[in-house]
Amino acid sequence: MRLAGVIEGEIEATGDVEIDDQAKVKASVAGRDVSIRGHVNGAVVARKRLVVARSGSLVGDVRVQRLVIQDGATFSGKVSMGAPAEAPPRGPVAPEPFAQEPEIPATVVKAPAPIVSAAITAAPLASKDGKEGKAKAKATPPPKVKPKPKRR
Repeated sequence: MRLAGVIEGEIEATGDVEIDDQAKVKASVAGRDVSIRGHVNGAVVARKRLVVARSGSLVGDVRVQRLVIQDGATFSGKVSMGAPAEAPPRGPVAPEPFAQEPEIPATVVKAPAPIVSAAITAAPLASKDGKEGKAKAKATPPPKVKPKPKRR
């Protein structure tokens, strides 16, 4: 099946699906080998292979056995790969129940000790013939920190 022009809805083919350069598809697409050279906005299921050509763009989740995205193509969505892909179930899908996280009791956390860092400077080395050599790192000691007196 070759698609050209503006298409909306749902496309399901038993064979291959080719979406031409100038096509703008707002639909879910399912087929054996799916080739996108135009613009597709919708889920794609390719039972064998999906190719998004360099002139193609795809916005939507895909389920494929093999995936090819050529240099220059654009794609935004999730990919599921593996054994031969099957079309998603039709009709409304019930949301999956989610597990509630257990409540975590609040605890008192003490502030961490201050972080002390050392400054590192690099200076070029001169070789015996007067030319500059590789830089050597020199560490300066960290500043001394006076402990705060404890209050009673």
